[in-house]
Amino acid sequence: MSFTLVFVPPHQDETATWPQRLAEAVPGLRVLRPDTAEEAAAALHEADAAYGALPEELLAHADRLRWLQAPQAGPPAGFYHPKLIEHPAVVTNMRDTYTDHVATHTMALVLALARGLPRYVREQARSNWAPDWNPDSVLALAESTALIVGVGAIGKAAGRMLAAFGTRVIGVDARRTGPVDGFAEVLPAENLDDELGKADLVIITVPHTPETEGMFDAERLARFRTGARLVNVGRGPTLRLDALTEALAAGRLAGAALDVFETEPLPADHPLWTRPDVLITPHVAGAGPHAEERRFAVLAENVKRFAAGDRLINVVDKAHWH
Repeated sequence: MSFTLVFVPPHQDETATWPQRLAEAVPGLRVLRPDTAEEAAAALHEADAAYGALPEELLAHADRLRWLQAPQAGPPAGFYHPKLIEHPAVVTNMRDTYTDHVATHTMALVLALARGLPRYVREQARSNWAPDWNPDSVLALAESTALIVGVGAIGKAAGRMLAAFGTRVIGVDARRTGPVDGFAEVLPAENLDDELGKADLVIITVPHTPETEGMFDAERLARFRTGARLVNVGRGPTLRLDALTEALAAGRLAGAALDVFETEPLPADHPLWTRPDVLITPHVAGAGPHAEERRFAVLAENVKRFAAGDRLINVVDKAHWH
């Protein structure tokens, strides 16, 4: 089947060779890569498929669009606007292209919290020898329970790694229930509040959706076990930072490690930067080798499937953003 695919600007340098590679791989494929919004609007009139984001003003020009490939696993807020949700086009995303990187980063954050590294890093910066032999400052993973909120690809991988340390791993998920390798149990999402008070470690991996936005607010953080530790590698808007700051200041939590934030970049004057019980990484959990080729592989596979009239991979429930 002949069809037209439009790469929507702004473009990333890594995708510069993709149009030619795709055209060579799929007979009958025509690829357009306009440079401006005006050129994109004109190109979209001919588009059967598109790669990138389509805000409402551009989507209005996509008269024959049947498929949109999102460039990320979890596109930024506003990607799934009401007009796109109503549009008949199928949306696919890039999920599971960096699961190994995020899961490894998650374990790095967990181990750092478990051994008190955030404080030691600050002491190192001051050339200060300050050992802490208080046993309560260490989280013994083999004697702990971890609650993973969101048992998708990343949550499953992190759970398997934690289980290897002897941790009892519980999962809660809106779509999946057990059994899952490495998990003692996987429970429905409505069990979340009951499980929070039983966990020594809570790891958030859920995507940003209408249902998860702000799900970890002051009320929910108050359900945590006193002295629990929190890790967020999912999406920033799921966790209210003011509520987290208050919970840490009140001593209800022993520490937090965050890779994603409600506001990005995290403002320079935010109190989380200077807390000795907090570790911050700047939304880099997905960093690692092979990212470009993995993303191209998803797009290429879907281009071939679209041309053949087959079911696409990584199809999104647009109303729920994932």
